[in-house]
Parts: sequence; C-alpha cells; structure tokens
Amino acid sequence: MRRVSCALTIAGTDPSGGAGIQADLKTFQELKSYGMSVVTSVVSQNTTGVKDVHHLSENFILSQLKAISEDMPVHALKTGMIANKNMMKVISEWLDEVDAPYVMDPVMVAQSGDPLIEKEDQRYLKEYLVPKTALVTPNIPETEVLVGEVIETEADMKEAAEVIVQDLGAGAALVKGGHLNGRAVDFLYDGGRVYEFESERIDSPNTHGTGCTYSAAITAYLSQGHALPQAVKEAKYFVTEAIRHSFHLGKGSGPTNHFALREEVFNQWL
Repeated sequence: MRRVSCALTIAGTDPSGGAGIQADLKTFQELKSYGMSVVTSVVSQNTTGVKDVHHLSENFILSQLKAISEDMPVHALKTGMIANKNMMKVISEWLDEVDAPYVMDPVMVAQSGDPLIEKEDQRYLKEYLVPKTALVTPNIPETEVLVGEVIETEADMKEAAEVIVQDLGAGAALVKGGHLNGRAVDFLYDGGRVYEFESERIDSPNTHGTGCTYSAAITAYLSQGHALPQAVKEAKYFVTEAIRHSFHLGKGSGPTNHFALREEVFNQWL
C-alpha cells in the first residue's frame, strides 16, 4: 500500500488565508502531502497587517501536539509563529519524542521591522529550538537577529548561514535574499557545503505569506523523502511561481497564489 506523506505545521492563523497555518495547509495540499496543524496563536490579520492576537495556553498546545503524534504519522514538520518561551518549551520537549525532520521558519520580525517576540524568548529559541532543527529558513531581518550581525551582501548571507549551523547548532540554514537588492538568491548551508538557489526577481507587491509558503513547501517535499537540497530547489520554484501569479486582493500586500502550478491555471495565465 502506498505511503501517505504527512506534514505538520505548528503556527498561528491568518483569517485572510495568505499566511500562517492556512497558507501552510494550502501548500501541503498542492504538493500532495497530507496536511495537519497545531495552532499556537489565533491572529486577527489581513493584507494590511495584524489587528489583534490571542495566544493559546501551552497546555492546550501540548494537547494538540499529543493528539497528532499519538494517532498520526509525522513525516516532516515546520514551525511558524511561536510567540513566547512557554510555548517554545512545550514544543521543544515534544520534539524529543518525534522522529521527523523539523523546519523552522523563525517568525521574529514584522514586515515593519518591529520585533514579534521578546529578546528573552529569542534567546530561548536560539538555545533550545534551533539545535533541534533539520533546517532554519530566515529572511535577512531574521538572520540579523539570529547571528547578531548586519547582513548587507551575499557574502554576509553565506557567512551567516554557516554561523547558524556551526555556532547555533541547526542542522542546516537557508538564508533568503529577498530583502537585498540585486539577485533573488538564497544560500543553503548543510554543514558540508553551500548551495545557491537563484530565481527571477519578480516585481510584485503581493508577497503576503511568502516565507510561510516557502518553508511549508520544503516541509512537504521532505515529508515525501526528498533530500534537503532537492526539497529547497523544488520549493524555490513553487514559491517563485506563487509570487509570479499572485493575487491582487485586499488593500495591502496581496497573497501568493498557492495553486499557480496547476496545469490548467498556469496555462490560462501564460
């Protein structure tokens, strides 16, 4: 009997559907992995920004985690928004009982540049969660928080990826270059070599949920048994096309298009 590849997201919600758990589940579905979810925070947000947030208790988060792992296989998992140290502690302890690659999308900095989690919580994340990852996927502002250095060049990106692995203990680091001018290039360091993934830089204002979608795509491919560099390569293509065919929805940064690779839709929009 064919194995069903199961991918789990642990993150906050987005009622507008472009980011968070909603984006993750759409991505899992499109890439043919069975999607499961554990909610950490219920967020009131849309394309213009966050309006309000309600954090779930760590006991209820643990209850959700156990409900999944006691009953369903987890072939790969990712985290997005983890708001505080108490949540991180529960997730960290649960991870010790799970044998699956863990992808961390370190949601720590808002698009405005404002921090989303306190410095003490950032320290806990770096000390206890990062070492349990198979991959960390920071953008430039998140990378600067993780390594404590300003990132201005591609050389800085590669050096930071190595620091995240060698000093912070991540299994691998994918530093994304979308916030830099020039090439749309990401650098993956897996502890042995640096891989470069470049795509066309698409001039689109509609990038809401890009980081969630990219990390979810990597998680989906890992759940199917793809090697990490191949998973990143395929996920990079998926998110690039999702941006290329993004939606002009809402009054702010519109959402990416999670079904852009469906043949009939893709051909219609060529």
